[in-house]
Amino acid sequence: MGRSLLASLGTTVRDYVESLGYATRTFFTMIGLSGGLLRRPRLIVEQLHFIGNYSLLIITLSGLFVGMVLGLQGYYTLNKYGASESLGLLVALGLTRELGPVITALLFAGRAGTSLTAEIGLMKAGEQLSAMEMMAVNPIQRVLAPRFWAGVVAVPLLASIFSAVGIFGGYLVGVKLIGVDAGAFWSQMQSGVDLWKDVFNGFVKSVVFGIAITFIALYQGYEARPTPEDVAGATTRSVVVSSLMIWWLDFMLTALMFSR
Repeated sequence: MGRSLLASLGTTVRDYVESLGYATRTFFTMIGLSGGLLRRPRLIVEQLHFIGNYSLLIITLSGLFVGMVLGLQGYYTLNKYGASESLGLLVALGLTRELGPVITALLFAGRAGTSLTAEIGLMKAGEQLSAMEMMAVNPIQRVLAPRFWAGVVAVPLLASIFSAVGIFGGYLVGVKLIGVDAGAFWSQMQSGVDLWKDVFNGFVKSVVFGIAITFIALYQGYEARPTPEDVAGATTRSVVVSSLMIWWLDFMLTALMFSR
């Protein structure tokens, strides 16, 4: 019984390490083959439109409502201490540092990540990737790399839009609905938000999230077995793994960036 359990555990660890090593090799192979995209930027632009533009509506609406909720809850908290004029600062810091990058990444993983996994998985099931290899076309360079770089570019842009719309939502609730002074709202935000420490670090977070989410989605689809059941399972794994990776990376990056 003990030997069987030990053997099962060893097999699980071995499979995990093997999968992690293959994923790492695939990632660096994709990065190494990305230089050819400089001669064909249209491939990235097309995928950027597909990934980013179709995610814009949900990102914008979510940013607006998150900003409105943050403004409402922030006012109730700050008003207890007579600091309601700092509402703009609270909304801006909450969005640029944390909520903007994280919620955008989660929404992107659910909207675009699943789409990428399903697309690559169906291409594999339909033997399109095998056909490319038969024609001496590397599917990693032709299919995966453009989608990867489009995702890396799209997530920071969407996170910036999310934060900007969220600040506007906080303004609508705090200034227009509740009656916080508009001058205090914007001046506190302007004086308290640091371009490099707050905005730039939030941007770096979104870039890291974009790299992780997009690669996980592509890898899950690329490694899925060519069956409908496994493509569906890969799509589910893409969301679960991406979400857990976002929270882990968020903790690590926050500890590194804002601990000083």
